[in-house]
Amino acid sequence: MNQSQTHKRRAAKPPWLKRRLPTGPVYEEVRALLNNSRLHTVCQEARCPNLWECFSRHTATFLIMGPCCTRNCRFCNVAHSQSPAPPDSGEPVRVAQAVKDLGLRYVVITSVTRDDLADGGAGLFAKTIKEIRARMPHTLMEVLIPDFQGNKHALRTVIEAHPHVLNHNLETVPRLYPRVRPEADYERSLLLLKRATHYQPSILTKSGLMLGLGEFPDEVEKTLQDLLDSGCSLLTLGQYLQPTREHLKVERFIPPEEFDGWKKAALEMGFSEVASGPLVRSSYRARDLYQSLTRINRKKQITNHKK
Repeated sequence: MNQSQTHKRRAAKPPWLKRRLPTGPVYEEVRALLNNSRLHTVCQEARCPNLWECFSRHTATFLIMGPCCTRNCRFCNVAHSQSPAPPDSGEPVRVAQAVKDLGLRYVVITSVTRDDLADGGAGLFAKTIKEIRARMPHTLMEVLIPDFQGNKHALRTVIEAHPHVLNHNLETVPRLYPRVRPEADYERSLLLLKRATHYQPSILTKSGLMLGLGEFPDEVEKTLQDLLDSGCSLLTLGQYLQPTREHLKVERFIPPEEFDGWKKAALEMGFSEVASGPLVRSSYRARDLYQSLTRINRKKQITNHKK
C-alpha cells in the first residue's frame, strides 16, 4: 500500500458509533414523498448517520436552494459549485406542502451556502417559513442558516419571518477554521448570533460543534463561553465523521462518557439545554431539545409564581 492510500484510509468506527439501520414503510413513505416533490434534505446530501431513524420518525431537515454549496468546507459532503443553478421559486410551496402531507409539528429548514446571491438566500428562508405557516400555523420552525457573509439586512429578513429557533453552527474552535472552514469566519459567526438576539430578544438561538477534529479541551471550553457571550442558549455537540476519503480525517473518536461530561459542563456554564453525544447532529431530535427547554422554562415560571 502506498503512502497516499495510507493517508486516505478512514479510521474504523468504535463500537458506540455502530448502529442498526431501521427501515420500514414509514421510512419509504418519507423518502418517496421527498423524491416525488423534488426536495432535498441535509439528511441525504450530508450522509447523516441518523437519516434512517429520522425518516422513520416522520422528520427531516429540508435543504433549500439546491444541493450545491458555493463553499467547500473540508468536513462536509454536500456538493460544491461556484455557479449553482438559480434558486427554484416554487420550492417554498413544495416544502410547505410536504410538511403538511407528513403532518410535521416541528420542522428544521436549512440551506447550502449561496454566496452568489445578493441576500445569501435569506428571502427564500422567509418565504418558506411563510408558506409553512399558512398551511400549518401551529408547526414550530427552526432555521439553520449560513452566515450570509455578515449581511445584517439578510439576517433581519429571516428574523422578521419569526422562526421559533435560529440555529447557526460554529462547527469547530477558531484555531481549526483555516483547515476546517477556510471560507468561513469565526468572529463573523459569533456576531450573527449576537445580532439575532439583539434584533429579536425573544428568539432562541442555537449552535453546534463537531468534536474529534484535533481540538483541545481548553479550546472547546473557550468556544462555549464565546457562544454564551453571544446570547446562544441551545447547544449541540457531536462526533465528526469523515464522509469520504477525500475529507478531513477523524483525529479522535470521543467516547460517550466524555460527551456526557461536556453536557454537564455546558449546562453548568449557563446553556439552557444541551444535546451531546457521538451521533448528535445540529438538527437531530431538534423538537425534543426545544420541548425540553420549554418544560424547563414552564417549571421556572411556576416556581417564580409560587414565590
